[in-house]
Amino acid sequence: MLIQHFQMLARYNTLANYRLYKVCSQLEDAERKRNRLAFFKSIHGTLNHIMVGDRIWMSRFQGQEIPSTGLNSILYDDFEELWRTRGLEDESIEVFMSGLKEDFLSKTIDYVNNQGKLYSDPVDLLLAHFFNHQTHHRGQIHDMLTQTEIAPPVLDMHRVMRA
Repeated sequence: MLIQHFQMLARYNTLANYRLYKVCSQLEDAERKRNRLAFFKSIHGTLNHIMVGDRIWMSRFQGQEIPSTGLNSILYDDFEELWRTRGLEDESIEVFMSGLKEDFLSKTIDYVNNQGKLYSDPVDLLLAHFFNHQTHHRGQIHDMLTQTEIAPPVLDMHRVMRA
């Protein structure tokens, strides 16, 4: 059941990101990059942060360790490139989750966080965190969109999954 749950969250992630990026594409670049009272400063900065986090966690899930680029890194300054890459990343996440096995969920992952501290956490907890992290920051973007002329998209899971 937990595998199916994570697969559903991967599908929701793809659909929610598409909705969010579609709405964000209606904004002028300067509006997406406008400094707001947000942890990652802007809509664009927060979209990039989600990508940074996804890449870090996916590398860990796949048994790799990538060096941290910094959680506030702007990986893609160009929005269209960021959106294209987001789509590819979401496809990759769905493919990975479609291949989940029970034995993987019972493992732990050792990793060094961005402050250089070593942790060892259960995979099922880290997968839950992975999807929660995405949702948390999409919520911040949703709030920042309310500060623009563009209405934020509906991101409620039961509505997104039903569409």
